[in-house]
Amino acid sequence: MTSDERPFSFRSVALAAFLPTLLFSIGEGAIIPIIPVAAGNLGATLAMAGFIASMVMLGELIGDIPSGWVVSRVGERTSMIGAAVVAIVGVAICLLAPNYWVLMAGIFLVGIATAVFALARHAFMTSYVPARYRARALSTLGGIFRGGWFVGPLIASAVIAATGSTQSVFWIFIISCLGSVVVLLALPDPEKMFGPSARVTDESGAQVTAGEEEAEERTHGLFRTIWSFREVLIRMGAGVSLVAAIRSARTVLMPLWAVSIGLSESNTALIIGLAGAVDFALFYASGQIMDRFGRMWSAIPSMIGLGLGFLVLAFSHDLSSAVAWYIGVSLFLSVANGIGSGIVMTLGADLAPKDRPAPFLGAWRFSADAGQAAAPLVVSLLTALVSISFASGVMGVLGLVGAGMLARYIPRYVPRRPRTA
Repeated sequence: MTSDERPFSFRSVALAAFLPTLLFSIGEGAIIPIIPVAAGNLGATLAMAGFIASMVMLGELIGDIPSGWVVSRVGERTSMIGAAVVAIVGVAICLLAPNYWVLMAGIFLVGIATAVFALARHAFMTSYVPARYRARALSTLGGIFRGGWFVGPLIASAVIAATGSTQSVFWIFIISCLGSVVVLLALPDPEKMFGPSARVTDESGAQVTAGEEEAEERTHGLFRTIWSFREVLIRMGAGVSLVAAIRSARTVLMPLWAVSIGLSESNTALIIGLAGAVDFALFYASGQIMDRFGRMWSAIPSMIGLGLGFLVLAFSHDLSSAVAWYIGVSLFLSVANGIGSGIVMTLGADLAPKDRPAPFLGAWRFSADAGQAAAPLVVSLLTALVSISFASGVMGVLGLVGAGMLARYIPRYVPRRPRTA
């Protein structure tokens, strides 16, 4: 049965495919806003706190290298269970950390686990969802992560207010990971529900090879694959690397900014959670825009909005109304990010070769995650050398550069296709 002939509905995969992702991302969303605070409580400077927060993204980048091997060898569900267990170990290290260096190691381990968890779910959606639903399905997956990043900080804010302890937030991630393991063990495996993906047919009717041969290709030759697809990765890959960079800068810079203007931990988590609600509300609209009008109508407005938001933020730090500006810019950045939900995964699926997509997707994710890992390090460095306002301004300029690159290359590499559904 081909991918377009196989019956598909979001309802049929909602619990088994999306609920574990939601639970995992709730835990991750809970700890991200308080990482700089936890680092500061252990004696880290503002710049060092930003560097420690960047370990999530750096861990994801490093985790991309073995994640394809793990998923291909042990399967999607087992990979996700293992990733949840590794995340629990990382969070336990954070809970017991006597200094910020040990905290950094725990956060790095969480990033590695996140890479495996995310790749396993992305691989399933790419293999089983018909191409005519691709953008909506992948933007929904992106929306699930955003849903967790919305709910997690709100829970964190309530827990901090109730306990008076920042460290207590790490227990939210532990409970979320345990919940995702229970769901993965209790509910049917989506791969078994939809059957093996040994042969998949694209919209043009051409059969593509998947299964073990594709898994073996994913296991080996990441850098060889990058070299083979260097033309598209230099152009389109550089563009999405900037997309990932600006997004990850936002997840580090906004909590760090709250620390720099004196916001409390609970208020920081509450504001970031409310901004996450706006982000989450737009995920399906992003998929509809991409499927109906083309990928660039989601990607370019998103990057322009993110760039302008960071530029405005750069000039608001020393104003008497800095908190109000922080809230307003947080919401604006969430709108800009929300309308681009799923764009990196969707472009990767569009550009992947029809015969063996897995090696390309691994190289694509690595390119995007390189930008995601680099941006927080740049933010930390610029904060240490100049100021946090300067770091925000640089991120704003990079956002506008990314919008220009995508405007130049999306029409060339991903031309709009006629609607099929």
